[in-house]
Amino acid sequence: MDVLRTRDDRFADLPGYGFAPHYVEDLTGYEGLRVHYVDEGAQDAPRTFLCLPGEPTWAYLYRRMIPVFESSGARVLAPDWLGFGRSDKPVDDGVYSFDFHRDMMLAFIEKLDLQNITLVVQDWGGILGLTLPMDMPGRFSRLIVMNTAIPVGESLGAGFQAWKDYVASRPDMDCAALMKRACPHLSDAEAQAYEAPFPDRRYKAGVRRFPQLVMIEAGMDGIETAKRARHFWQNEWQGESFMAIGAKDPVLGVPVMSELRKTIRGCPEPMILKDAGHFVQEWGDEVARAALKHFGDDG
Repeated sequence: MDVLRTRDDRFADLPGYGFAPHYVEDLTGYEGLRVHYVDEGAQDAPRTFLCLPGEPTWAYLYRRMIPVFESSGARVLAPDWLGFGRSDKPVDDGVYSFDFHRDMMLAFIEKLDLQNITLVVQDWGGILGLTLPMDMPGRFSRLIVMNTAIPVGESLGAGFQAWKDYVASRPDMDCAALMKRACPHLSDAEAQAYEAPFPDRRYKAGVRRFPQLVMIEAGMDGIETAKRARHFWQNEWQGESFMAIGAKDPVLGVPVMSELRKTIRGCPEPMILKDAGHFVQEWGDEVARAALKHFGDDG
């Protein structure tokens, strides 16, 4: 497998991001591929927040939430998917599949033996992350869910198709420009942090593939897993939940998230951020504080 590794100097002096990198290179089935993750707080903390990013982002997306979660006395982890952030990047677009990503995260959780997990998800972090608890009984106790979905072979609407076509037409998509448009309050340096993992288009196979993998047509890989996940959240989930919605998201905004809420057993009324878009974590300090208050962890 032809694999690229982004140089460390690309991640120097990123604004608002002072977290030390951590790596694992011996995940079962992924030996030799280096996976990066942020790991803040005590390893023996009573709770673990597992923060999963999506397209085309990485752990940097959680920089506003990590300190808030850690302040509650928890351990906070934010891993990068392979192909993203500081994780290794296979060059061949065809390497990336639903199960390639999902199996890696299952192996990651098992390797670090994470327990009493609060799952924090958005975008592909949710498309993949919401399928994990059903196959890891006893490890997950709470959920914080932001703009995402559990697609099972049905259209997500014209907005998603336009996004899918947009990415397909831009094999060297400018991730900094995308984030700046989606989150106008970002500084230029903050936006550029999302382009830092990708020195050139060879590094962006994962970015190109994620939109093509969303299960919006019958027969696509991941649909059966997603159907099992829907059943789990509707009928078997016993934990606490918190939902936050970026109202300005044209694809996975209030209507889609309202349907997802019906799927999550016991999910309370959502927190709606009227000024936030798809990347809710860029308003994340407010969300994190509200979630801790909801769970009774705000001291």
